[in-house]
Amino acid sequence: MARSEEGEDSQRGAAGPSTETPRVRKRPDPFLVVCKCFSVITSLAAILCIGVNVLSAVQSFKHGYDIFDGIFRCYAVAFAIFVVVVETEWGYIMKYWKVLEFWVGRGMLQIFVAVMTRAYPETASERRELITLLNIAGYLLLACGAVYVISGVLCIGFLKRARQRREVSAEQAIKDLQELERRREELQALLVVESA
Repeated sequence: MARSEEGEDSQRGAAGPSTETPRVRKRPDPFLVVCKCFSVITSLAAILCIGVNVLSAVQSFKHGYDIFDGIFRCYAVAFAIFVVVVETEWGYIMKYWKVLEFWVGRGMLQIFVAVMTRAYPETASERRELITLLNIAGYLLLACGAVYVISGVLCIGFLKRARQRREVSAEQAIKDLQELERRREELQALLVVESA
């Protein structure tokens, strides 16, 4: 009888909790990855708009083509910088500009910047490369804005926010589980010291 109890104790010790913390491998949500990639593409399009609008403003001021065009391009640069900042989803900006949490609002802002970039079609033959860059940047950001507006109408932004909340709560649950496991190990170590 003593032998069977001893065998059970050794089996319980072997099958007892190990000192390794459980590793939970979480795969990223493919939908959120696609949304992040689209956000990067939109940011790059806005950065391209910044670049071509700066070039156009510099040439307008430098050669004295049109001062109003240069001022207009400066405003386009400011709004394009704002588009890039909004795409980072910085909490400070989102706190005060709630309309930009919704994809329709973001899309309208991007379309506005695209139209500003595309405005004032220039016909100077020596600036043909700049006009081509302005067209590319404007239409690229216009396409991103249109996708945002259509996705916003289809409530894709709401779905994204819901999945982000779920992902954050899952990450918090994993952290809590790891903290509980660490605390359990500490208590087991204290129990072993007390029993010894």
